[in-house]
Amino acid sequence: MGKDPEAAAGDYGAKDYTDPPPEPFIDAEELGKWSLYRAVIAEFVATLLFLYVTVATVIGYKHQSDSRVNGPDAACGGVGVLGIAWAFGGMIFILVYCTAGISGGHINPAVTFGLFLARKVTLVRALLYMIAQCLGAICGVGLVKGFQSAFFVLHGGGANELSGGYSKGTGLAAEIIGTFVLVYTVFSATDPKRNARDSHVPVLAPLPIGFAVFMVHLATIPVTGTGINPARSFGAAVIYNNDKAWDDQWIFWVGPFIGAAIAAGYHQYILRAGAVKALGSFRSG
Repeated sequence: MGKDPEAAAGDYGAKDYTDPPPEPFIDAEELGKWSLYRAVIAEFVATLLFLYVTVATVIGYKHQSDSRVNGPDAACGGVGVLGIAWAFGGMIFILVYCTAGISGGHINPAVTFGLFLARKVTLVRALLYMIAQCLGAICGVGLVKGFQSAFFVLHGGGANELSGGYSKGTGLAAEIIGTFVLVYTVFSATDPKRNARDSHVPVLAPLPIGFAVFMVHLATIPVTGTGINPARSFGAAVIYNNDKAWDDQWIFWVGPFIGAAIAAGYHQYILRAGAVKALGSFRSG
């Protein structure tokens, strides 16, 4: 096997890639740049579109599979759980591809939080992204309710809730693990080391991210309906405004943020040996 350039003795060898410098914790000058507000708008619109298409898919499936409306064979109709998972994963693939060059294509406060912990974005940008994502989610679900008002409340408004038979601890664990898979994939797909050695990776980066969302939905829809995105859960809860959705809401914030933090630490300090490099720099100094 070839020797890893990072594993060479002394100064870790000559790199064939360049790590971008860490972003400052707070960058006040960023507030005066149009590029920041353009990115915030892109996050708002992308999250709006994401929630509109995905929640409309959920409501449509529940309506088509409702035996009270479509007869005893209705359970065989609609896109099914597989189709719902494809809707979420496919929209993430499309929207990350469209917005990656403008805002980074986060579309998820948990992703933004993980990238903030890894010093990929500033605190100012992270907060504005999260606000835009939540507002976009509310507007997206609001559009679904406006267009499908007859079925929206009847079929649960696409809100995330802990399913019967599962404890809150199980739901929290499902959200932590699911978000870890997503954010870990985001870090791996956008790693500058990987991008430098495989020139096709930046173009294909949205694909594994979308597939991660798809696979996590298959695993966790039966448990929590799959959050792994606090904006998605919050937007649906605001428009649906049901006590059960609000009672379980903390699961869909705490779980994704914990999962994102673990993924950021795992990728930055173990896989990329950030802790080892920091210790080596300290000793050499």
